[in-house]
Amino acid sequence: MPDLTKAPWDGILPFLRDPVLPILIIVVVVVVLIRASRLFVRGIVKALMDREATEGTAQELSAVELTKRMNTLDQLGGNVLRFFVVIIGGLMILQSVGLEIGPAIAGLGIVGVAVGFGAQNLVKDYLNGALILIENQFSKGDVVRIAGVAGTVEDFSLRRTTLRDLDGVVHTVPNGEIAVASNLTRVWSRINQDVTVAYGTDIDRAIEVVDNVGREMASDPAWKRRVLETPRVDRVAALGEYGVTLKILGTVRATEQWAAAGELRKRLLAAFKAHGIEIPRPQRVVLARETPTLSGADDGTAGGPTDEDLTPDE
Repeated sequence: MPDLTKAPWDGILPFLRDPVLPILIIVVVVVVLIRASRLFVRGIVKALMDREATEGTAQELSAVELTKRMNTLDQLGGNVLRFFVVIIGGLMILQSVGLEIGPAIAGLGIVGVAVGFGAQNLVKDYLNGALILIENQFSKGDVVRIAGVAGTVEDFSLRRTTLRDLDGVVHTVPNGEIAVASNLTRVWSRINQDVTVAYGTDIDRAIEVVDNVGREMASDPAWKRRVLETPRVDRVAALGEYGVTLKILGTVRATEQWAAAGELRKRLLAAFKAHGIEIPRPQRVVLARETPTLSGADDGTAGGPTDEDLTPDE
């Protein structure tokens, strides 16, 4: 067995004790913390998503979509924690080898403040994107109104949302700009239609006609699976300038709201025509005035010029 008090062991052992051993301990701790951070973040994300899936709007998501969202959030949270763990571990290693880390910490602080001011919008985008995923405010394929733009969600990431509107224009919206997200295709939607009939119309008969149209549409094999609540007249909404306004309400599957409203309007037009119910429209009266001409009448009187009128100026 070698004598540890003699060369070269008498120089190697102190080196191994300081600084190699502290560095190894720091590295082991960093590795353990990185692995623990993955479990910690995954546990928090799973708890949030499970709660949202059972109590919130995420309950309509498929298992594949939930897993995808959990992996995205897990990656974001894990990367942030790993970044801080590695930075702290690196500073401790520098201190263990005898380097002064005060200036490094001060420099990191200055850099952090500068990056914070410059990238605050980027950080806001990522945080808001994470909240959108957790709360399931919208998903790919939904029709939404966000930041003054409406369209179908074609792509979504933690930083931005991509929409395509009805004209085919693609809009890219940073998630940090989304203060209110209006989802137009969440489970079910309303048919909310106002119909005005002329004054003098038998209102009870008009209501009966509208309700019959709603019942026929709900019983139609092409629509009965898409109509959740039969469209009917809910109330007399207004006594307007041109006629009496009836409020028609019904419930349909969210993605069918535009097609269902169009079908209902088409059926109403046909039913009103068949039953002689008039939909009023503004009346325009045009007054025509005859302009006098130089030809005049045959007797040279009405509208014709006189000799004085034809006299040239001096």
